[in-house]
Amino acid sequence: MSPSAKSLGAWSATLALVFSVTYDIGQIAEWLGWLGSKGGPESMSTPLGIAILLTPSLLLGPSFLLVMVCIHEFAAPARKVWSHAAVAFATVYLVMIAINYYVQLTWVMPRLEAGRTAGMEQFLFVPFDSFLYAVDILGYSFMSLAALFAAMVFGHAGRERTARRFLIATGAVLPFIALQMYWHWFIWIAAAWAIAFPAAMWAVGRVFREAPEAGEAARA
Repeated sequence: MSPSAKSLGAWSATLALVFSVTYDIGQIAEWLGWLGSKGGPESMSTPLGIAILLTPSLLLGPSFLLVMVCIHEFAAPARKVWSHAAVAFATVYLVMIAINYYVQLTWVMPRLEAGRTAGMEQFLFVPFDSFLYAVDILGYSFMSLAALFAAMVFGHAGRERTARRFLIATGAVLPFIALQMYWHWFIWIAAAWAIAFPAAMWAVGRVFREAPEAGEAARA
């Protein structure tokens, strides 16, 4: 890898790790009712909950896409078809969730806080029962696809094996994310993302930091 790709990949993976863990903590607090909602996965968030949950989620999107771009740079030529697919699906994920969360944070949240929600009911983020929740889980389904394709870049030994396994684990929750609108209890299995994804970003970051820079292999 070039020095710039190594640096960007390591930093992007670190940021994705931080943003995902921040979201995880916020989601636990939300389900426990600490952010003003009724608690549990089916309760609508308060303005405070929206801010705490969606701010790191919005920032996670570009961080994850940059990680996928750097995996594409890391990939061996024979495996770049997998990393290219990962970049494509990560781009779809970013576009979908960025529009969703930006609308929630800048348009819905202020009006929800002011009690001015008449006429905008279709834009409220109601778990399992709203248009934008469906958009959200579709976006994360594309993230899972990106993780699965990215896993194919890494080998079966050492740090690459660890990254590969956690990326596959992140992708494995895909059906439980995508089908939550039909079977709400799937969210409890999909919650494995909260462990698998941060672990994947940690493992990928280690691969980037320890990857040889361009020219080092030839000198060796």
